[in-house]
Amino acid sequence: MTLLQLDRLAFTHINASASLAGWHLEAATQLAEWLVYLVPFALVMLWLTGAGPARTASVKAALTAATALLINQAVGLAWYRPRPFVIGLGHAFMVHAPDTSFPSDHVTALAAAGIALWISRSALARRLGIVLTAAAPVAGWARVFLGIHYPGDVLGALAIAALTAYAFGKAPGRLCSTWLTLRVESVYRRVLSLPIARGWIRA
Repeated sequence: MTLLQLDRLAFTHINASASLAGWHLEAATQLAEWLVYLVPFALVMLWLTGAGPARTASVKAALTAATALLINQAVGLAWYRPRPFVIGLGHAFMVHAPDTSFPSDHVTALAAAGIALWISRSALARRLGIVLTAAAPVAGWARVFLGIHYPGDVLGALAIAALTAYAFGKAPGRLCSTWLTLRVESVYRRVLSLPIARGWIRA
């Protein structure tokens, strides 16, 4: 049995039955669609409430997630994998474009930002990183459960996220993040000078 066949077999065991309805369907849909929004929420909160290492961690996490998503696009262009509902496999409970299934962008964004924060120097960033990293496989499970991804798409996303975070943890990535943080802070202080001056938000 090939890896793709094993992946499809795993999918059939996780994917919900056709009778899925009620709060079970609603809860899974919320996890599949909305957990990814923890990423911008966490990064903005970290920027506004933190300083120094916290803001650098926020920028590095954003860069890591963006780079990982670009890698996903390149992988998708190189290999189109039809989603389960495109080939009539299992049951789909969400409306989704029939684009490439591998890897999962939702899982990638959560895991890439989460791992980048988790390995940062800021205590607040590390706590947020643990939350995002834990949310990644939950979102992945929900998307397989609802029939729009295979388990392999989730595992591939986690691998891409981890490798990208590892790369940005090296010296060039740290230098790039520090440089960009200074640029972003300069723009932030100019654009939001009034609320900063009035003490509404942190400088």
